[in-house]
Amino acid sequence: MIAKGRGAQINPNHRFARIQLEASWEQVDPDDVSLAPSGSRTEFYWDDTQSIVSENDSPDIPFRYSINPYRGCAHGCAYCYARPTHEYFNLSAGLDFEAKIFVKAGAAKLFRQWLARPTYEPATVVFSGVTDCYQPLERHLRITRQCLEVAREAGQPVSIITKNRLVTRDLDLLSDLARRDAARVAISVTTLEESLARSLEPRTSGPSGRLRAIRELTAAGIPVVVMVAPIIPGLNDHELPRILQQAREAGAIGAGYVLLRLPLTVEPIFLDWLSRHQSFAAEKVTGRLRAMRGGKLNDSRFGERMVGTGPLADHLRQTFQMFAKKYGLMTDLPPLSTAGFRRPLPRSGQGWLFEV
Repeated sequence: MIAKGRGAQINPNHRFARIQLEASWEQVDPDDVSLAPSGSRTEFYWDDTQSIVSENDSPDIPFRYSINPYRGCAHGCAYCYARPTHEYFNLSAGLDFEAKIFVKAGAAKLFRQWLARPTYEPATVVFSGVTDCYQPLERHLRITRQCLEVAREAGQPVSIITKNRLVTRDLDLLSDLARRDAARVAISVTTLEESLARSLEPRTSGPSGRLRAIRELTAAGIPVVVMVAPIIPGLNDHELPRILQQAREAGAIGAGYVLLRLPLTVEPIFLDWLSRHQSFAAEKVTGRLRAMRGGKLNDSRFGERMVGTGPLADHLRQTFQMFAKKYGLMTDLPPLSTAGFRRPLPRSGQGWLFEV
């Protein structure tokens, strides 16, 4: 009983639920596909949020402002640390997170209003930081593109984090911003093995598509960083040197990595995926992860949660640094420029009475 094309196969109970539900399959024929787990169809809901820019104060996240045009993500990555955000809507971090997507249709309008504030001091805005701004629905709704159109008009610097080749659709907008040193894209490459990617990240671009995106972005003059994220010890950590090499050959100029995080309900979802798809490696993965997380599967402390601790974590960091240096991938890139920023005009078309 498998929900095809999904990273999660379960809908675990969450910490806010008043009623705890347990599925019982004891009397069910395992070949009866009509009774497969719910979540095979993706449902979309309009989100009439009145604000679009989030402000971050976490000391180990290198940006202050971010925009997430969508809540939930149809990419379905089994390891996604953002899954528990769906629990605030009384939904599960499992199948619900990737099958029930909230759409912020008014994002571009809200972004324009936010940039137009007289008190705004220009700084880079990151897309997305939580869920992927280029997940499948973006191809049709174009909400991320609408926001980038506002950014181009205002000369607002933007940095994009994605694992979907759809980002190349917006080369025109991004290249215009890049000519003003106001755009950068980070492409996440978790593995170069297509079969692993298809089960781990079932509804996004495969490894070859992501490398192709790096080449196309670079050819358009847009600086690209490769994020080897997450590194799953015992599963994809051996790929780190090869990922960095191929990303550099495709044109990337910078690199970073993040160790697998399993906060809250992400843990049972990922462990369920591991037992279904990589059972032979399950003991090795959990053992190494505990060795890098102080005996636990997750460590939420600032400064530790992204990279881990202990000898294995030190070895991982040293390996990354050695190969990043070997392939000329800078890890500290200069900040994007705010020099070209100009407060956007109101939609009425009437200019501001005073320059602020």
